[in-house]
Amino acid sequence: MRVKKKLPVLLSIFMIVVSCCYCFRVDAQTENKINSIATIISDMNPPQNEGMPHGVPESYDWASGARIDMGNDPENFQAMISWGQLYEAAEGNPANNTRVQIKDIKAYMLSKQDSQWHLLQSSTGVEGAAYREDFADDISKRADIRYEEDGSISAKAGDGYNYHFWCQTGRAPIQPYDVAGMFTTIQARLVVDDTQASDDRSQARYLLSMGGDYWLDLTTDWDNLTTNGDIAIGKFKYVTSEWQAFNMTTLSPDEIWRNPPPV
Repeated sequence: MRVKKKLPVLLSIFMIVVSCCYCFRVDAQTENKINSIATIISDMNPPQNEGMPHGVPESYDWASGARIDMGNDPENFQAMISWGQLYEAAEGNPANNTRVQIKDIKAYMLSKQDSQWHLLQSSTGVEGAAYREDFADDISKRADIRYEEDGSISAKAGDGYNYHFWCQTGRAPIQPYDVAGMFTTIQARLVVDDTQASDDRSQARYLLSMGGDYWLDLTTDWDNLTTNGDIAIGKFKYVTSEWQAFNMTTLSPDEIWRNPPPV
C-alpha cells in the first residue's frame, strides 16, 4: 500500500523536474535568438540594403548593398579589427529624441588548420568617432555618445556625419595563411534620449551595418588605405526598438550552413 502511495508522488516530482529543465532550455534558446544562421546569411545575401545611408555617394559599392572585398585573402596583412557604421537614412531622420544603443561587438575567424571558429575580439562597448558621411580625407570629430549602465554606449548620427565604431580591444593578430572565413557581429536597438521628453522612436530612421578591416600589423597608422583594407561589409538594416543582430561574413550561404559561426 505504501508503495502505491509513493508512486504518484514520485511521478509528480519527476514531472516537476522535467518541466523545470524544459523551461530553462526554452528560456536559454529564447535568449539566443537575437542572432541566427539565417540572419547572418540574410545580412549578406541578397545584398541589397534596406535603405540608402545619407550622404554616401552612389558610386560607393557598399552604398546599395553588402559586398566582399579582401574576403579570406589578407595578403600580407597580419591583424584585423571589427567595425560598424551608423547612418541616418537618405530620406531623413525626423526623430530628435532617439539614440541607437550598440553593444556586444565580436569577431571570429574560421581556421583552415582545424576548421574551427576562433574568437578574435569581444567587447560590450565600442569606441568610435563621427566621420564625414563619405569618409572624405578621413575627416572626423567627437561623436555624440552616451555611456549606458550595462557598459554599452548609445549614439546619434546626422548633420553630415555618421558614427563609425570599432571594438574597444583594438586590432587582433591573425595568421594570414590560416583564414578560411571571417565573421563580425553586433547588436543594436533604438532608445529614448531624454526620458522626460516625447518618445519618437517610431519616427526614427537609422541604418546600421557591420564590417571589418585587415591591417598590416597591430600598430601601423592609417595611410590612405595602403596599410589596411576592408574584409567585407554587411548590408544596412533599419534599427528598431527591439534588439537585433547586424552581421558580416566572408562565407557563402552553403559554407555558413556547413560551418555555422557561434551565435
